[in-house]
Amino acid sequence: MSRPLIGEPLPLDLVNTWWNWQGARVDHFDDLRNVRAWLDEHGLPADDDLERARERLVESRTAMRKALAGDEDSLNSILRHGSRRPLLRAGVVTEEVIVDDPAWRAAWIAAAGLARLVGERGERVRKCANPECVLWFDDVSKNGRRRWCSMETCGNRAKVNRYNRRHS
Repeated sequence: MSRPLIGEPLPLDLVNTWWNWQGARVDHFDDLRNVRAWLDEHGLPADDDLERARERLVESRTAMRKALAGDEDSLNSILRHGSRRPLLRAGVVTEEVIVDDPAWRAAWIAAAGLARLVGERGERVRKCANPECVLWFDDVSKNGRRRWCSMETCGNRAKVNRYNRRHS
């Protein structure tokens, strides 16, 4: 089964690695091959112990979901595992990620990305308006009025439901 709503910014892509499908929760990270593929897809380093990296990603994903729902302390607990150090290389400012345990690197990068995204565009980071959907997206629409993770799935279901209510 393919993941829904791919192509969101890195932090939201991590948040969306679990979703509901036909009334059941699907966790993309149940399979370690998917963890490796997700890390590779985003150019993120993985600790040699992929199981530990998965545990950190899942912990970060949970904290990020809580933060999006208003519990910032959970995200801050993840962010305490690392920091960014500015460096100057050949006249160009770069950043180096420092983490207290290599297994945290990818999870920390995603969590820090969420903090930055919410800080810069918090009003545009939204949960799908479908009450059964658990996906989040960055509304990059011109007017900022996007409501659905996808018009093809949740948006269409809402239209069909409205139509059926009107005509029943």
